[in-house]
Amino acid sequence: MEQPNLSYIESMSGGDKAFEQKLIDIIKGEFPEEKKVYFENSAAKNYKLTAENVHKLKHKISILGLEKSYEVAVAFENNLLEGSITLQDEFEAILINMTNYLQQL
Repeated sequence: MEQPNLSYIESMSGGDKAFEQKLIDIIKGEFPEEKKVYFENSAAKNYKLTAENVHKLKHKISILGLEKSYEVAVAFENNLLEGSITLQDEFEAILINMTNYLQQL
C-alpha cells in the first residue's frame, strides 16, 4: 500500500513551514470527525450520505499524496451511489493508513 506523504503540501507551501503546519493541523483536526461520520453512515447503510463522506475524505487522501488511494475513493464513491459497497474494505484500509500516518505527525 502506498504511504501518505507531505509532498503536495510542501509543493503548495513554497517552503513556508508555518503554512505547512497550518494545513497539517487542519487535516488532523477534521479527519477524525469526518472518519467517524463516515463509519456511522456506513453502519446505517445510508449509502448516499456515506458517498458524501467519501467525497469529503478523498480530498484529504489527495492532499496526503495518495494517488492510487484517491482513485479507489472515487470508484468507491461511485459504487455507493449505485448502492454497492464494493471497495469498502480497500477504502477503510486507506483510512487506517491515514490515521496511523497523522498520529505520527
